[in-house]
Amino acid sequence: MSGLLDQLQPRPLAERLRPKILGDVVGQDHLLAPNAPLGRMVAARHLASLILWGPPGCGKTTIARLLADATELAFEPLSAVFSGVADLRKVFDAARKRREGGRGTLLFVDEIHRFNRAQQDGFLPYVEDGTVVLIGATTENPSFELNGALLSRCQVFVLKRLNDAALDDLIARAETELGRKLPLLDDARAALLALADGDGRYLLNLIEVLAGMPVDTPRLDTAALMETVQRRAPLYDKAQEGHYNLISALHKSLRGSDVDAALYWFARMLEGGEDPLFIIRRLTRFATEDIGLADPNALVQAIAAWDAYERLGSPEGELAIAQAVIYLATAPKSIGAYRAYKRVRKAAAATGSLMPPAHILNAPTKLMKNLGYGEGYSYDPDAPYGFSGANYFPDGMARESFYDPIDRGFEREIRKRLDYWDKLRRTR
Repeated sequence: MSGLLDQLQPRPLAERLRPKILGDVVGQDHLLAPNAPLGRMVAARHLASLILWGPPGCGKTTIARLLADATELAFEPLSAVFSGVADLRKVFDAARKRREGGRGTLLFVDEIHRFNRAQQDGFLPYVEDGTVVLIGATTENPSFELNGALLSRCQVFVLKRLNDAALDDLIARAETELGRKLPLLDDARAALLALADGDGRYLLNLIEVLAGMPVDTPRLDTAALMETVQRRAPLYDKAQEGHYNLISALHKSLRGSDVDAALYWFARMLEGGEDPLFIIRRLTRFATEDIGLADPNALVQAIAAWDAYERLGSPEGELAIAQAVIYLATAPKSIGAYRAYKRVRKAAAATGSLMPPAHILNAPTKLMKNLGYGEGYSYDPDAPYGFSGANYFPDGMARESFYDPIDRGFEREIRKRLDYWDKLRRTR
């Protein structure tokens, strides 16, 4: 009786459209095509333990289930969010008995990164002896979240967020299943793809909302669509990889002097809920590391934006940060100061016990004067051209050049000064 009731219950559209074979999975041909890695494993009927890494709604669970079907392995699903050691022990015991009967087991662990290090270690003996073929699914970078020992025993495959072509395919399949077209104008249909943001499951949930509207509903434009469905929050976790990916994108766009891309990544971080103070701290670092003395005002602009934001708060102060982004992106770039700092730190570590030359030491006592402190010191403001050309490096240390300014921006002027002083130094 319960089975009949289950059949009568309406099933979610995502479940009704779940692929029955690997060939029905959209957007992951780079892994599932016959000549692709997973396609070859299936053809050889030999499945290795692996980690599926990709964003939500790209098909990780479905692929794992279909891989089990294609290789005739028993499918044992677990969620690391709801499962513990006892659940794992039951699965391993069942898999061992199944193996004695001649059948293998595919253990699928969703959100595998949620297991702690000790729990991850618990998989190792069962993976090594073939009791289970492990497939872990994660939205987080396995390099950061999974044990090195576990990673060494699994192949990592990266799933892609679904592109517009794949999402269009899902819409077409949904319309076939529903028996009618979605009540959308062309602009709203494009907006629906943007709302899904590469997440196939979320797209199908949106379609289900639209499918619940009366059959005679007039076709919706973009504005009406936005009133009908809930906008999806951007995929961004301030403590995880999305955070580092976007700040890297912002930094590299600034370095590449692409002002529009830099503004885009800045806005993406704000939309994701990033703390603007984190962004302005990184911009200040950028002003010194990637611009430096090519434009000394870059640091002034960054500090001013920081100060303005702290005075104004959000959202008014975010405009000051946007202004800093524009200034930094369009400023001439130089890592001369950054490289000089790294070089001189290395030299200081290697020669850290050398004394300054006696002529630049102060001599407040008679003993120190008798020892030669300050003897022969040249006061540069009184020297011809305001430059004495004296040696300021430690005795016994050859003169080194740490700072090498570039020939653009303000550093071009600094280059001229250094070349002039080198010429004077050589003549004295």
